[in-house]
Amino acid sequence: MESATKRTTDCCKEGKGYTTYKCPPVTSHTKTILTLNSFKKGGDGGAPAACDSKYHSDETPVVALSTRWFNKGKSCHNKIKISAHPWAKVVDECDSSMGCDSDHDYQPPCPNNIVHASKAVWKALHVPESDQERMEIVWSEA
Repeated sequence: MESATKRTTDCCKEGKGYTTYKCPPVTSHTKTILTLNSFKKGGDGGAPAACDSKYHSDETPVVALSTRWFNKGKSCHNKIKISAHPWAKVVDECDSSMGCDSDHDYQPPCPNNIVHASKAVWKALHVPESDQERMEIVWSEA
């Protein structure tokens, strides 16, 4: 694994400002981008999940929602339905207003239309591992 210092250089540049985002409202069919994220310790999620201060296995169907959808933790432990297939439990926020620190794995702020999902979610969607990076989806609260 790369050191935090190297990651800072690769992802966030010192002195550079990054765009922050406000998310659109959730509807019964919210269009968004599904991205792959590891919620385990040492994974690309950074700090433990915001909802329970724990790390989660890549085999558990969990997601992080962009800031507005996370709604200051009000979405914690709720289930969401992704493209009419699997459900996943909300355990974290994909922060659209902060980033570039250890809690955010030295990544810039999350765009306003992201659902970060564990490998288990991608597997339930029957997406081949080689294609698990970004995918347009529709989601709703379960």
